[in-house]
Amino acid sequence: MIELRLHRDLYRGTAVDEAVKVFARHGTFALSEQPEHWVVRVESKTPARERQLAGELGNYALGLTVKQGGAT
Repeated sequence: MIELRLHRDLYRGTAVDEAVKVFARHGTFALSEQPEHWVVRVESKTPARERQLAGELGNYALGLTVKQGGAT
C-alpha cells in the first residue's frame, strides 16, 4: 500500500475525489482527510503498479485542480 498526502494548499478536494473515480478500476483507494492534507491510500496487484497508480492519480488530481481554478 502507498499513502499519498496531497496538501490542501495545492490540491482541490473535488479534484482528488474525481481522480480517484477515474482510476478506481485499476486499484483500490481509501480516502481520508487531515487538517493540511487529503490522504489517499492506494492498493493494487503489485508494488510497481501501486507506484504507477499513485503517481498518475497525483498528476491527474493536480491537473484537475488547475482546470478548476486552483485549490481552495
